[in-house]
Amino acid sequence: MTHSQPSPAAAGSAVEWRISDEPVPYPEAIAVMEERVAAIRAGTAPELVWLLEHPPLYTAGTSADDADLLDPGRFPVYRTGRGGQFTYHGPGQRVAYVMLDLKARGGDVRAFVCALEEWLIRTLAAFNIKGERREGRVGIWVDKGPYGGLKGQEDKIAAIGVRVRRWVTYHGVALNVEPDLSHFSGIVPCGISRHGVTSMVALGHLVTMPDVDSALMAAWDEVFGAGAE
Repeated sequence: MTHSQPSPAAAGSAVEWRISDEPVPYPEAIAVMEERVAAIRAGTAPELVWLLEHPPLYTAGTSADDADLLDPGRFPVYRTGRGGQFTYHGPGQRVAYVMLDLKARGGDVRAFVCALEEWLIRTLAAFNIKGERREGRVGIWVDKGPYGGLKGQEDKIAAIGVRVRRWVTYHGVALNVEPDLSHFSGIVPCGISRHGVTSMVALGHLVTMPDVDSALMAAWDEVFGAGAE
């Protein structure tokens, strides 16, 4: 079941929010995004943030190295046009596909990626989790020291991979809420072998997906504003 709703943080927000309650097959998600990107570009549909989960699968971005697929037969593998390398999607991970008219929002792809990072950081902060950027590493990272880990140990808690077509963005971010972290072992996530992955629940925060969705919505307007002008 999929339902849509306006962002509660800003009445009159131009951005549509869509939440899917059941895991969405990856090819279906790609088809929906492709259709929506074309409609946004044509001016026949509003911008969209789509919150969903996928069945267990791996995706390979445009920079993926096949050597980083360690267990090829474990889950389906999808080659995708987003930036980045291999990543995992599955139940317990909140995927947010973000379809925005970037030309109406300043036309700066780098600033858009930075805003996605800030969106995740603020969402995590709502649960007293300190998400951080790291130079040379895409995504959001957590210092495991305060959570019982070794000093200097850092794990990835959220991935970012985007594509832009005719100034409309798609793909987006994936935040680990409570996925099966062992599923990441079939790949070298984002080509980085010296760091691990974690989740909000693994850090001791017993949150639900609706909790996370509410935090994502609340942080959205702080970072992106109500909509394209």
